[in-house]
Amino acid sequence: MTIGVLALQGDFDAHRRRLEELGADVVLVKKPEQLDAIDGLVIPGGESGTFLKLLGDAGFDKLKEFVHAKPTFGTCAGAILLATEVENPKQKGLGALNIRIRRNAYGRQIDSSIREGKFLNGDRRESPLEMVFIRAPKIEHIGEGVEIIATEGSDPVAVRQGKTMAATFHPELSDDPRIHQAFLELCGTDTPVRRR
Repeated sequence: MTIGVLALQGDFDAHRRRLEELGADVVLVKKPEQLDAIDGLVIPGGESGTFLKLLGDAGFDKLKEFVHAKPTFGTCAGAILLATEVENPKQKGLGALNIRIRRNAYGRQIDSSIREGKFLNGDRRESPLEMVFIRAPKIEHIGEGVEIIATEGSDPVAVRQGKTMAATFHPELSDDPRIHQAFLELCGTDTPVRRR
């Protein structure tokens, strides 16, 4: 199994290192045609509007086709791209997660922080999880079929729907590998992708 990390902007190399530490074969994806050769994809943080510009229409369409067919994990800007509805400002998304998300909801770069949230294990028990928030978006609405897998206070900050995952924080910047491990486990399951 080969996992791709979209390497157009953001700290894609931190995702690569974490996934390799967990035993995955990783490819940095810089061209849309590389999506054909991977089994799962991580879309890192960065700036979601810039991602759209760098992808272009053809790249966006290819990425949209991929995320509706294969396991995908988006962090921060990646989470924004995966949403069905984006606010502040409105922006097109890939429609892979039935959520409404607000860009920069926690403030600007200067408002970045490290917080302790809760990770919901497979048996739904909570355990502490360090979370790095950088110009983070906020999930404002969870639609049908979306499961919350981590919270910070009362806010959902990591979610899953079918074979798609998203986190509004940066798990690649903490020492805790459980979020990436959860994605790799998702890549190895036969759970069908659920869409609304």
